[in-house]
Amino acid sequence: MAARVGVVTFPGSLDDHDAAAAVVAVGGEAVALWHEDDDLRGVDAVVLPGGFSYGDYLRCGAVAHLAPVMRAVARHAADGGTVLGICNGFQVLCEARLLPGALLRNERLRFVSRPVGLVVGRTDTPATAGYAEGARIVLPVKHGEGRYVADDATLDRLEAEDRIVLRYAPGENPNGSLRDVAGVCSEGRNVVGLMPHPEHAVDPVLAGGTDGRPLLAGVAGTLGTPAAAGTLSRSR
Repeated sequence: MAARVGVVTFPGSLDDHDAAAAVVAVGGEAVALWHEDDDLRGVDAVVLPGGFSYGDYLRCGAVAHLAPVMRAVARHAADGGTVLGICNGFQVLCEARLLPGALLRNERLRFVSRPVGLVVGRTDTPATAGYAEGARIVLPVKHGEGRYVADDATLDRLEAEDRIVLRYAPGENPNGSLRDVAGVCSEGRNVVGLMPHPEHAVDPVLAGGTDGRPLLAGVAGTLGTPAAAGTLSRSR
């Protein structure tokens, strides 16, 4: 059965409508959540979308992770609920310590907006269950602060526990992320954060292709349904 997916809007979010539309496109039900909500209204999964929450004051996600809704998201995650953070949402999850590491300014201090090639590292999360391990996919990125960093011990632990769910393909790293990390998951594998934007890759009519459909369908619980159907658009 399709999941009810809560999409959080913070002041400064700009991809919340796109994320909700993508959830609907793959057959899920999108539920609007506001940053001041302290209850998730019984949703099955939560998406923290891209944008510039609270203007990215102090640093990306530093204010948003203190919002009332994040306390509810933390409880949802602790109970095993699915949480997906996209771009700014990934930054918020790291600030909230629901995921390890941090996202810093891109290596060349430039905003990057383009499709990038990715390699699926793990398929044992709701977000990546629709892919084959090692699959090459293409998703767009658009960020100025997407360089994933962590100390060596944390990176080694993520490697050992197979928690790097997406990597930039060789030669595709757009921001200098350590070990080409594009997305990671929590110990329980129910919380996933990634810098690329799957919600911009669900419509075959648009330039982004459809490689993001399986990811959104996994979160929405619609994998294998006609609404979730979509062919991987290309590889790089």
